Amino acid sequence: MTFNDEKQAIRERVWALLDHEGVVPPDVRGRIPNFQGADRAADLLASTEVWRDARTVKANPDWPQLPVRARALSEGKRVYMAVPRMAAEKPFFLLDPHTLDLSSEAAADPRTAADHAQRAAIEDMQSVDVVVCGCVAVNQSGARLGKGAGYSDLEVALLIEAGLVTDATVIVTTVHDLQVIDDDIPEAPYDFRVDVIATPSRLIRCGNPRRPAGIIQNNLRRDQIEAIPALSRRFKEQRT
Repeated sequence: MTFNDEKQAIRERVWALLDHEGVVPPDVRGRIPNFQGADRAADLLASTEVWRDARTVKANPDWPQLPVRARALSEGKRVYMAVPRMAAEKPFFLLDPHTLDLSSEAAADPRTAADHAQRAAIEDMQSVDVVVCGCVAVNQSGARLGKGAGYSDLEVALLIEAGLVTDATVIVTTVHDLQVIDDDIPEAPYDFRVDVIATPSRLIRCGNPRRPAGIIQNNLRRDQIEAIPALSRRFKEQRT
């Protein structure tokens, strides 16, 4: 079994388990699971000192983390959320709770972000205190699996290179308890680990920080580079 096959086998097993236990909507396969208890997991995350001290949050746009994004905005935190596939010159939405003209929950909905959020280029962004990521599976060491597209890894790597995500930045996720697995999860050099896992019933502090050094060009296809302006520009600058 190849490295990627091993990762996908874990995803398939977790998606099937969540579906069998009835804790996610139908057709969860291929998605970050929108699990029952996402609100409770967000509440537990919000009880941590790391969350309370955070002023700037970079969050994924997936549905199970909507309560986290809404909570951040309601507490006056600045939220960055990636434009779909980062396919824009300014690849992040900026949700500023001091200028938004709608409720925190509505603003945190990815369907409305394009209409109400400002666009932000990486060079215009503030340092990030907390990164919120979605997971299909995660273990107690903090190793994680997304849905397989790789965009979370690219976003974090670009922000690391820009000095906006540092060793002081805390990476967190909210998942269902069934998504916390005992397996070793295969990791590549570009993979990051989470530092804190919040489920509907508990907090897990992982204590095994792992960050990529930045973008690893050998792991990118040419079509990926060309489709993401921030990557395309970065490599053009390196050649000049």
